[in-house]
Amino acid sequence: MPTVRIAILGGGLSGLHAAATLEKRGISDYVVLEARETFGGRIISVPDPASPHWSKAGEAPIAGRFDLGATWFWPTLQPELQQLVDRFGLGTVRQQERGDMLVERSATRSPDRVDGFLSTPPALRLAGGMAALIDALRGLLPADRLAPGRRARRLRQRGEQIEIETEDTSGRVVSYRAAQVLLAVPPRLAVNTIDFVPSLPDALVQQWNACGTWMAPHAKYVAVFESPFWREQGLSGEARSSVGPMVEIHDASAEGGSAALFGFLGVPVRQRHQTPEAVMLALCRAQFARLFGDPAASPRAEFLKDWARDPWTAVAAHDNAEGHHPMRLPAMPADGPWRNRIIGIASEWSSGFPGYVAGAVEAARHGVEALLTPDTTSLISH
Repeated sequence: MPTVRIAILGGGLSGLHAAATLEKRGISDYVVLEARETFGGRIISVPDPASPHWSKAGEAPIAGRFDLGATWFWPTLQPELQQLVDRFGLGTVRQQERGDMLVERSATRSPDRVDGFLSTPPALRLAGGMAALIDALRGLLPADRLAPGRRARRLRQRGEQIEIETEDTSGRVVSYRAAQVLLAVPPRLAVNTIDFVPSLPDALVQQWNACGTWMAPHAKYVAVFESPFWREQGLSGEARSSVGPMVEIHDASAEGGSAALFGFLGVPVRQRHQTPEAVMLALCRAQFARLFGDPAASPRAEFLKDWARDPWTAVAAHDNAEGHHPMRLPAMPADGPWRNRIIGIASEWSSGFPGYVAGAVEAARHGVEALLTPDTTSLISH
């Protein structure tokens, strides 16, 4: 049974950043256990398969990737994340907002054209998609420290060690032992999918279960085109709709790459689950055509990511309960056998930016500091 000092459960941004922080401090006795077969968690950037601009395997992304999860960040408000972006020399793209915005109020009338506005402070995207940050962090970590396809099923205390029972993609049980665990999975997912032996305190379970999981209720649609034809009409690519299926739409064009639009679906989770994906895609194309004209009805590529269908993000029992983000969600038990043994580091445990990319970076830093300074409880109460 592999034994390490620290096990990190979850290979999204917070888990990888925690691992990179440990490496920076000279600690390599850890393992990152990720349920998915790929790393990134709620950060997914997909290439346009028809674009000559997207990078080949093993090369740095240059253009032509589109975000199906986390998309924006705000450097002036989130300096710690900006420092990480600068550290890797990652390029940024200001969100396109110039031009008029469309407002669709009724299915029986044409959309209204209104003055657009520029966000202050401006929102930025990463060139090559938000996964460029995941790629950069992975490049810092030894391959033998990363274990994809390992779903944590049970955490059991065995004296001074924690036995972590995982299941691989073929259903085979693989166990690890660690002195401490960093939970880089959302609080609600942790208490609903992992069996803790002994049990976590009831009050803590209630708090973690009440915390909404970022992206879990949402779905995003991306359509890729030959050119940003809406800009020729003086449109920004932004739209708001009371008709749907998308309620909020933005320009998602890649810098130096393909043109694209994306939207957040406003259809309730259960209704989405009852609708075949082909039907939902057709409805999204029809909406883009209503808003931006006939060219929008024929994208050269399209993607639909329904996060409510992702078992490593959403909990089925909470389709209609998004929950909330408390300002001071405890990252570990205040007392009892699990104190200083497990520490939550997913974005939801951030007090400054819960649910945001910057929150994952902040929570990971706090968690590593608390793990290495176990008596300093202020570090994990944020």
